[in-house]
Amino acid sequence: MRPRYVVDTNVLIAASAVDVDSPMAKDATPSDPALRMQVWTWLDQFSTSNSRLVLDGQGKIEQEYRNKLGFNDFGRQVVRHKWDTCAVDLADVPYDENGDGVLDEPLQTVVHDRADRKMVAAALDARFLYGECAIAFAGDSDWHGWADPLVAAGLELEPLIPEWSLAKYQEKLGK
Repeated sequence: MRPRYVVDTNVLIAASAVDVDSPMAKDATPSDPALRMQVWTWLDQFSTSNSRLVLDGQGKIEQEYRNKLGFNDFGRQVVRHKWDTCAVDLADVPYDENGDGVLDEPLQTVVHDRADRKMVAAALDARFLYGECAIAFAGDSDWHGWADPLVAAGLELEPLIPEWSLAKYQEKLGK
């Protein structure tokens, strides 16, 4: 485990979808129960580790978590646990008039998923403030396409199911 992470919402969703009774279980990616369990295991280890969760001070990352997950879902419980144990670092994220995170070029163009821009901006500010920050992701394969520019900007990516997510990204590209 690294010292601190921005955790993409898809990690919380996939880990919560291990519970087949969860409302999100039918639509979460990946659909493979073994892969979901792999994501759950990472999130469980993160929860009990000394690693810190990075959120934006404006609350938009946590708002996205709340919009996508139920109160009792495992992913939300991990976020609450990090708050309860004072293991949250806040970053300052600039937002545009549409509520999307603002990045400097070339990242503003590269990170085409507007919802993920706030995650990148939070990780960049956390890196500036605290010295290191990784972005953990599972079911969102776009992170693979953004890897080189993000690493060039000083960020670290941690794909939790790298073989699956890279294959999905290559499938998207038609490879």
